[in-house]
Parts: sequence; structure tokens; C-alpha cells
Amino acid sequence: MAISASLVKELREKSGAGMMDCKRALVETNGNVDAAIDWLREKGIAKAAKKQSRVAAEGLCHYEFDGNTAIIFELNSETDFVSKNEQYIKLLEDLGEILAVAKPNNTEEALEVEMYSKKISEVLADATFTIGEKISLRRFTKIEKTDSQVFGAYKHNAGRIAVVTVLDGNNSEVAKDIAMHVAAIGPEYVDQSQVPQEELDKERKILKQEALNEGKEESIVEKMIIGRLNKFLKSICLTNQPFVKDSDITVEKYCAQKGMKVVSFTKLIVGEGIEKKVGDFAAEVAAQLGKQ
Repeated sequence: MAISASLVKELREKSGAGMMDCKRALVETNGNVDAAIDWLREKGIAKAAKKQSRVAAEGLCHYEFDGNTAIIFELNSETDFVSKNEQYIKLLEDLGEILAVAKPNNTEEALEVEMYSKKISEVLADATFTIGEKISLRRFTKIEKTDSQVFGAYKHNAGRIAVVTVLDGNNSEVAKDIAMHVAAIGPEYVDQSQVPQEELDKERKILKQEALNEGKEESIVEKMIIGRLNKFLKSICLTNQPFVKDSDITVEKYCAQKGMKVVSFTKLIVGEGIEKKVGDFAAEVAAQLGKQ
């Protein structure tokens, strides 16, 4: 019987098996999805099904460049061990090359890009089965620059942290230095103009209450707030920070000395924002021994 693409997709989502395996299973079971799942299980193919619900908070971040376009993304796995697997690393590098050329606008579009004659979403489902852990493209960003700008990039710990910067000017080494600074210090914004007013207002309110709680007089509180707010901005704004390679000058001054100016930066940290399950290994062993 003819098997529709929607039926194959449904089975893939339920089983985690590859597209061709799902199609073959549906052919063998006359299009019955439940029977097809059993068929896949019997063949040992549906083992990836449970993996789709697991937390993939490890992996690596990667970037690639194509002319005036850069892409940066996070490819997750369940364990750090898998991120050192040759198959995983090849997948990471191949993804980068293909996405840099395809130039999708977001993660959703990236998953639809063709790779190995399949959609990337299908390739990742296949990788989940063959590698034995959930493999997912969690985040993807496309970055554009002009001809008068330059990219900088830096990876820390093989890609646990990855940064891409854009600077006005033509000195790529300076752009790389700024990427290294971002990786090390972790600013949130390029400069004060990017800080949302509500964030500034909130910090000002906190600082004022903090000063009042210290017993400071109302008349000097406002002056104190200015100094403390500037210190806060230095902690979150890249251009205000002491340059990591020369703390006597700010990032802004370092760039100016080289005829450069920071335009933007994009930073990814593996697993950032994902709630990781923390287990008590000793308790698990004790529990297992108690059952024996």
C-alpha cells in the first residue's frame, strides 16, 4: 500500500526511528502505526524512542563563516562523553558547513535544511539512534556584517563556549581578542545604549534601598547610586569593562587604539538555561544493593 509522508512523520515522532525504517515498518504493517512501533521494537530500531524525552544538556557549540555571513549554533547530547565521539564531531562540522551556505534565519528553518539527502531534523533523529543518545540542535543564530566590518571568533574548551563578534574595521586579530574577552568575562550588552530602561530602573531602585538600609542619609543616597550604577554597568557592558589582556584600559579604548569599534557579539554556552538532573550516585547504588 502507499504510505503517506504524514504517516511516516507520525511514526518517526513516536518511535524516534529513521525515516526509511519508519516507512519500511509501515509497509510491513499495512499502515498501522501501533503495529509499526511494535515491528520497530522487535527489530531493535525503536530504542531511540525513549531518548527523545531525555534532557540533552551537554554537547558543543560551533560556528562557521561564508563571506559576510556567520552562523553559530549549539548541538546538544546527553553526556559530555558523546561530544568527544568522532561521529558526533563529524556531524557538528558537517552541520556547520551546510548551514553556513544555506543561511537559514532561525533554528526552525535550520532543521528543514537538506543534509545527506534528508532534512537536518531527520539526520538528528537518525544520529540519536546510531549514537545512542538524544542529539538535538537547540540554538542557531545567523549573523551578518558589511564589507567594512570584520568577524572575530573564539572557542573555549573545544566549544563549551563559543563567541562570534562583529567590529567596524579590518583587524581580525582585534576582533578575535574581543571574542576571547567576551568568553572570559561574559558581558550581557555591548554598551549602555543596549541596556533596557526597565533593567536600569530596577537596579537603581535596588541600589537606593540598599543605601538606605545601610543608614545613609537621603541627601547623599542619589550621589552614591550614580557611582554604584556605573559599577553595575561596567559589569554587564562590554565596552565599559577593563580589557582582559590589559586591565589598565577599557575594551572601548583598546579597540579605539586599533581603529576598531565593537558592533555586536553573540555568545553560546553549552546547556545554558537547561535544568540538568542531578542524581545522588551513592544513594542509587545503596538502593540497588537494598533490592538484592
